Amino acid sequence: MKQFFKFFFASVLGTFVTAIILFFILMGFFISALSYSEKEVIKIHPNSLLVMELNKPISDRTPSNPFESLNFFNPDLHLPPGLNDILKSIEKAKKDKNIEGILLDISTIPAGVSTLSEIRKALDDFKSTGKFVICYGSYMNQASYYLGSVANEVYLNPEGLLLFKGLHAEVIFIKDLLDKLKIDPQVVRAGNYKSAVEPLLRNDLSEENREQLTELVNSIWDNILIKISESRNISIYDLNMFANKLEISNPQSAVKHGFVDGIKYKDEIADLLREKLNIGKEEDLLSVKLEDYIELNKRKQEEKKEQDRIAVIYAEGDIVMGKGDNMQIGSATYAKAIKKAREDKKIKAVVFRVNSPGGGVMPSEIIRREIILTKAEKPVVVSMGDVAASGGYWISCNADKILAEETTVTGSIGVFGVFPSFDKFLKEYLHIHTDEVKTNNNADFLSSVKPMNESQLGVLEDEIDRNYQHFLQLVAEARNMNVAQVDSIAGGRVWSGSDAVRIGLVDELGGLEKAISTAAELAGSETYTLHELPVQKGPFEELFDMMPAGSHTKIIKEEMGELYKYYEIIKHTKDIKGMQARLPYYLELN
Repeated sequence: MKQFFKFFFASVLGTFVTAIILFFILMGFFISALSYSEKEVIKIHPNSLLVMELNKPISDRTPSNPFESLNFFNPDLHLPPGLNDILKSIEKAKKDKNIEGILLDISTIPAGVSTLSEIRKALDDFKSTGKFVICYGSYMNQASYYLGSVANEVYLNPEGLLLFKGLHAEVIFIKDLLDKLKIDPQVVRAGNYKSAVEPLLRNDLSEENREQLTELVNSIWDNILIKISESRNISIYDLNMFANKLEISNPQSAVKHGFVDGIKYKDEIADLLREKLNIGKEEDLLSVKLEDYIELNKRKQEEKKEQDRIAVIYAEGDIVMGKGDNMQIGSATYAKAIKKAREDKKIKAVVFRVNSPGGGVMPSEIIRREIILTKAEKPVVVSMGDVAASGGYWISCNADKILAEETTVTGSIGVFGVFPSFDKFLKEYLHIHTDEVKTNNNADFLSSVKPMNESQLGVLEDEIDRNYQHFLQLVAEARNMNVAQVDSIAGGRVWSGSDAVRIGLVDELGGLEKAISTAAELAGSETYTLHELPVQKGPFEELFDMMPAGSHTKIIKEEMGELYKYYEIIKHTKDIKGMQARLPYYLELN
């Protein structure tokens, strides 16, 4: 036995020492790579091309963690560019005398329609200077083609594919799964259109949900068609006909019907670009990657202390209590960031960039309160991203001005609560039984192992209704409406950005750049620098945060691929706590 423990502890110690050694080896590798990146000189030569390969998810803000996109077989420490840096780079390139054009090298872009709309507008503005944009793709889905169609010329690989079929919204229902597992969701909600809980209660869309989703996808699709029609000179009638018949199924049909300008291999695109740049076939193309261009401009950027500042606060993800993380809007973190912007005398206005389906009522209210306090001292402008609905609208409504894209999903003014009971699941599946003693009749209220009685459900219904009435009241006060007017467009109903302007939930259409210029105008600042909040953690802080928890998410996502959404459904259902103001969990729009 003594020999066993000797070898056991030796093995444990050996494993521990090996782990430490590997950790420091990896740190050395990362530090070396980072040092090399810092020392590398990036120079833009005259007659150069900016190459934009958008093949990674596009968040509103470039992450600070260089390990987020790390692949050990291809140790590229470039950060996946966020929308903020993409827009800045296109604007810089527009004014850069050394940049003659942009090559948009795209396939499937994992980004929302509103995010792509903002990039599309920036590229259109870039073209207004007389510079060119060329788009090339091997496989283009509807989202990537929507972006690429803004180019002066669009080309497709001879073996490529362009998918054009119309939009559909798909909702995943798990009622039968819960029934099979004997889990009672115990749902309370306010609002006929508050469909976030439908997947727990039924196996198909309610009439109200079908109505709102139909109007939503049609509104978004109409805006997409208008932009493509203007860029490609194809009528909206023809675009719908091609989608209905799946007419655009290969490169030849894409050329025939004017979706693309030609079929070319990559080397032929290089020859075309040489012609555009007036250089010989044997000469090298001078180009700079988007990621390098972002890095170069960041190094050049010097904040002038005497200039005013505009704070841009990026709020992306579910709204939760506490600090949250990089994929959540934590009430404590964002209350602190908004307060910091309010108290900084150099900051003359705040742009609150919201990209959230909502979340908890309490954290939403904490953040909204900070916005109200800040608005009393300096202008606050909300810029809505792909989605700013339910709790996302709750934290937005009190701004001086609200801007959204035509395709933004917003509204969803409603409240719900899910309080699952695992009583039958534990007894019938796991053969686990519980018993209890209690001091009062309702001491077991909100127990997860015992279903609620009618009086307890009644208490929750009253509380949900109280929260809903509060939601209606605060929107009415913020948007200069009466409660009845808000109620007529609320009930949990979702709206596109263009419809939200029409009904008064949004002030005007526009993206992040327009929101920044609007905030500067309200503050009376002609020259200003941007101050981004919350302050991002350094790369090694991010690494240590990832080590104990959270680092497994990316691995699971990569391994499960398309099936990851089903894992996410169950994870979200498990994590629901308290009163919620958020969109459906299981809505896919493509």
